[in-house]
Amino acid sequence: MALKIYTKTGDDGTTALFGGTRVPKHAMRIEAYGTVDELNAVLGMVLTHDMTETLRDELTQISSDLFTLGADLATPLDPPPTYHIPRITGEHVATIEGRIDAHVATLPELKVFILPGGTNAAAGLHVARTVCRRAERRTVLLAEHEDIGEFVVRYLNRLSDYLFTAARAANHAAGVSDVPWRS
Repeated sequence: MALKIYTKTGDDGTTALFGGTRVPKHAMRIEAYGTVDELNAVLGMVLTHDMTETLRDELTQISSDLFTLGADLATPLDPPPTYHIPRITGEHVATIEGRIDAHVATLPELKVFILPGGTNAAAGLHVARTVCRRAERRTVLLAEHEDIGEFVVRYLNRLSDYLFTAARAANHAAGVSDVPWRS
């Protein structure tokens, strides 16, 4: 049997978390993982543009990791779920840090603030960076009210740094210089 796209259960303005608890669609937890979903959609758009295979592979893996992050945020820690839910771990954070370091090692030293833009991929990565920062803000707010995974905020913080660095890497690979901010 095919999965039904509509269930009508949200017609009352609520949605179900993993585990079945129903919450308002405007709940902080929904705002947090909904913004992560938006970020993932932006990355899907970015992946339609020309870029190196390395960058494409990294972004494809991050897209998958964002599904893990969404599942993590959609599943309250208390009560503990009765089934396995993938969670963001320190390994996810370390992987992002390694990718940042690898890109920075190949890029010209950054001495000034730069404007978003350049190639289509880089411009899209800058949009993704800003959506990532919003997801981080929503998640920090959630963490002030409910327990969330230990590495979730740290992952989003590093991911926005990665997306900035990836935008620079996309431009560099295409021979496009960063555009410095001039006040």
